[in-house]
Amino acid sequence: MAFSVSSSPPRAPPVMYKAPLGTRWEKEKAAAGGAEAFEYATDPKCIGPWIIGECVGKGASGRVKIAKHKRTGQLAAVKILPLAPLVNSRASLATQQAKTEKQRLGIDREITMMKLMNHPNILRIYDVYEGARELFLILEYVEGGELFDFLVNKGRLDPSEALTVFLQIIYGLNYAHTFSIIHRDLKPENILIASFNPPLVKIADWGMAAFAPPSLHLETSCGSPHYASPEIVNGHRYQGTATDIWSCGIVLFALLSGRLPFDDKDVGILLSKVKSGVFEMPQSLDPLAKNLLSRMLVVDVHQRITISEILVHPWVTSSAAALVSKIPLNPSVPPSPEVLARPILHPALIDADLFSSLRIIWGKYTDREGESIKRDLCSPAGQGVHAKAFYFLLGKYREETSKFDDPKLTDLAVADVSLGSMSFNLGWELDTKIGTGLLKKYEGNEDIRSLILL
Repeated sequence: MAFSVSSSPPRAPPVMYKAPLGTRWEKEKAAAGGAEAFEYATDPKCIGPWIIGECVGKGASGRVKIAKHKRTGQLAAVKILPLAPLVNSRASLATQQAKTEKQRLGIDREITMMKLMNHPNILRIYDVYEGARELFLILEYVEGGELFDFLVNKGRLDPSEALTVFLQIIYGLNYAHTFSIIHRDLKPENILIASFNPPLVKIADWGMAAFAPPSLHLETSCGSPHYASPEIVNGHRYQGTATDIWSCGIVLFALLSGRLPFDDKDVGILLSKVKSGVFEMPQSLDPLAKNLLSRMLVVDVHQRITISEILVHPWVTSSAAALVSKIPLNPSVPPSPEVLARPILHPALIDADLFSSLRIIWGKYTDREGESIKRDLCSPAGQGVHAKAFYFLLGKYREETSKFDDPKLTDLAVADVSLGSMSFNLGWELDTKIGTGLLKKYEGNEDIRSLILL
């Protein structure tokens, strides 16, 4: 049945819960004199197939506007990022250029890492458009807003609701950690609520994310003071997964108590409290919940609980089965990089765009570093695992987002076209058999066969 979509700019739906104290965005708008303060005459009315609407948020790095797909009416969030950072007018040209380049590399890394991840509890990226002065990230639209606002207006959550939210954060984080992707800025402001009763949440804002396998320790101090781990606050080299777990512990404490374990108006005193790791546990909490928090918020990283241990902790297992049956959680572990890794026959078959994305993830820009990535991609089974797995995931993302704005294709056909096209185009040794088999499956349907052969 034919249908039409209004071409008028979309407006954000009202918040899905009572917010008598207002949301963070509403307070920022009021302080700035209204939403008009965040609108610019140079903002485009359309980007590709997306109609751009009103501003719905503002962060440290840019603004967010709501958008609507011209054909389907699907809503999206457009994150608008300036390509050139603000710099001191007295800074040298070389300093300005270096800062601009560093910012762009950081944005490109965030985009590439988001393309790698496809999980119901991680915010999806649909597309990226580049203008003369700004970059436009087309992101999944999440109607419920920030977990931060929900907590401010509701206060602490009841234990079952807190566990529902916490488990989804852990599931999304476990997915990212499987690919050695560390978030490094987990906090309620970066967790979005897609629906309520029960809540469905998604981890957002991967701007500080880093690739860090267990053998690699990170050095960059980042994150928010209230949620940063003691090892980051102390300026030590740190293990990425452990610091994310600390931040999750802070979030869980806030969910259960309505306050933060470490807090002070004086940042110096706040950081001293974080370093000590000493906090007051609310007496009203379930003893099992207290035990889990004490194991997440432990200063010694070697004693800190892991995600696999969290998932079998008694406080989690006592209610998790009942919760999973009621809400669309996906606790399953994704295929490991070892399963996804597929060697490429010859360096000449390496896709240039996907290769560039791999260089961005690892920050390898010299010719010598590029050659090491190529060697990994063409190496025998068991070697270069992350390079080959990321190559596969980036190729899968590209195929799924570039060809399928076509109402004639069913979900099954979309999946088949994606798999078949990649098997021919990405240079995998065994999988050309898959593509050949799919061509035979769709014999007589030239629309789908032509997409497979693109």
